[in-house]
Amino acid sequence: MNEQNSANNTPRQQDPFGSNGRKPDKKRRFNIYWVYGILAAVIILAQFFWNDTPQQKKIDLGELIELLQKEEVEKIEVVNKKTANIYLNDKGRSHSQVEDAPLKPSYTYNIGSLERFEQTVQEVQGEAKNPVYPTFEENSSWGMEILSWVLPLVLLMLFWVFIMRRMTPGGGGQIFNIGKSKAQLFDKDSTQVNVTFKDVAGLEEAKVEIMEIVDFLKNPDKYTKLGGKIPKGALLVGPPGTGKTLLAKSVAGEANVPFFSISGSDFVEMFVGVGASRVRDLFRQAKEKAPCIVFIDEIDAVGRARGKNVNMGGNDERESTLNQLLTEMDGFGSNSGVIILAATNRADILDKALLRAGRFDRQIYVELPELSDRKEIFQVHLRDVKTDGSVDLDQLSRQTPGFSGADIANVCNEAALIAARRKKKAVQRQDFNDAIDRIVGGLEKRSKVITDEERRSIAVHEAGHATVSWHLRYGDPLIKVTIVPRGKALGAAWYMPEERQIEPKQALLDKICSLMAGRVAEDIFLGFIDTGALNDLERATKIAYAMVTYYGMSDKLPNISYYDSSSDAYGFTKPYSEDRAQTIDQEVQAIIDSQYARAREILTQYTQGHHELAELLQQREVIFTEDAERIFGPRQWKSRTEEILKEKENSDASDHPDHDGQPASEPETESPSSLSDTPATPPPFNK
Repeated sequence: MNEQNSANNTPRQQDPFGSNGRKPDKKRRFNIYWVYGILAAVIILAQFFWNDTPQQKKIDLGELIELLQKEEVEKIEVVNKKTANIYLNDKGRSHSQVEDAPLKPSYTYNIGSLERFEQTVQEVQGEAKNPVYPTFEENSSWGMEILSWVLPLVLLMLFWVFIMRRMTPGGGGQIFNIGKSKAQLFDKDSTQVNVTFKDVAGLEEAKVEIMEIVDFLKNPDKYTKLGGKIPKGALLVGPPGTGKTLLAKSVAGEANVPFFSISGSDFVEMFVGVGASRVRDLFRQAKEKAPCIVFIDEIDAVGRARGKNVNMGGNDERESTLNQLLTEMDGFGSNSGVIILAATNRADILDKALLRAGRFDRQIYVELPELSDRKEIFQVHLRDVKTDGSVDLDQLSRQTPGFSGADIANVCNEAALIAARRKKKAVQRQDFNDAIDRIVGGLEKRSKVITDEERRSIAVHEAGHATVSWHLRYGDPLIKVTIVPRGKALGAAWYMPEERQIEPKQALLDKICSLMAGRVAEDIFLGFIDTGALNDLERATKIAYAMVTYYGMSDKLPNISYYDSSSDAYGFTKPYSEDRAQTIDQEVQAIIDSQYARAREILTQYTQGHHELAELLQQREVIFTEDAERIFGPRQWKSRTEEILKEKENSDASDHPDHDGQPASEPETESPSSLSDTPATPPPFNK
């Protein structure tokens, strides 16, 4: 199950409400910015056309003097002590061929100094019979004066409105709406959620607890008549991609009550007090629509434990928001009918007051899918993928231990892309295998230049891993070995990891022995060692330290664990002395040395088979289980997964004899190992 399943269960072409579930508005809303644009255009046009002074031809001082000397000027009118309008007489108009309009000036002249202009006019007309003297007139453009006062105020108001709208959440309303809740409401009247519990693959235990809350909302009398009370809150906890948000979506689709959805980061804001205000507004809306459900996704954004951040004081905005959330969930007031759902993948950092009973009465763990769950998830994601008969869901489910629902969705998508790139009409089994290799190991890099000596070294190294793991009881079943560079690895050995709830000590030792086999093969058959075993040594060392310091599997330090699951202390404090640290290092070294010697013994015993495997690798670059079985013979031990499936099939057949020995349902297996230092799906061995 994953958080992206809804994309496969509710195709876009079948959702008339769009991606957010809301019916699109066919009528386009009026945009106020069109008004702003029209006003700006009017103001600009007024600058050019709203002017009482007619636009006439401008002349310079020389032309004006020439007109005065020829006595062709009838009147000189000085307007606002800046511009001189020159009116010509009949003689001047005939010589200049200007428009015959005595009431309009023929020319304009921009005067600089008014005194000098008057002096020049008098000097030029000193001996004229009919001298012309300038007249003065004040012509005020009231429209432009008003505009010069109003325009700055209008621009300032528009700028202020723009800033207020930008600061307001959602771009509308007033600045004071910043404290309003951003929660999205889903109800039967406005918005429908089409995801139901049938669309959620796997996680049967988690669905049972969630369905009980939904059933309480639908049939409250069933529980209240016995004195039962509905849980106030449920916290979904699990790794990323396991389907916590999808499970919440299914609750919204099944409960048939108002459902508020919000992210934890929506409460956090740069302004002091905004987060607490949004919490109050959210619960106010929820109380008005009770009974209802409030879902807070990624609650760790606001629910982090108080006092752990040394950079923040007691008045931190985040802590104020958390205090308000605690009060609203279970404070002096009553919130009957409001159920809180929350999701996080970091429950260890949440405040203890938030996790106590009365706020989150239940913690529902959404774990990585097991074998049967992964098969159901593949079935969900393959609904829209065109496949042929070669695709085996059981095999794909076994090849993907430790994969989350999101990882499985990515596998299906990558397989479809690979098949399309190869111009196939359907997605085949090989496309899925290549997709898994691509996701786990990275892209093939066949263009990388490798010398023959390096190629032989890689083949010897990878053949060493395959040879030793084939002869170990707890070694994972081999799928294939390749010396084609992929990602950061120059070679890789692919296995079918076993899914164990607990790891016996011998299984951990077998893993270390298998990891050391590559370095041992180099030392024995090449006579030198290189840097290609870096990833092997790193993983082997982590397992050895976990055995000594966490699991108490050391001879000198038995039954002692320095693992702190509470992690309450801020920072790191070494819980043992320097002498004990030396003992730990000695024990780790002893484990590594013993498994190194064990791998050397196995490779010495099966030298001929190792050489055949290495030569085959150099020739074909990729070998499979069949090649190793032809060289070494069948493995002595069966796969643990096969044994579990067989036992499950036999038990189902005995319980349901009418089914001709066929199992009634898909058998279940144990979840991946809890060993944090050894991932369920190991990355390719670096070479």
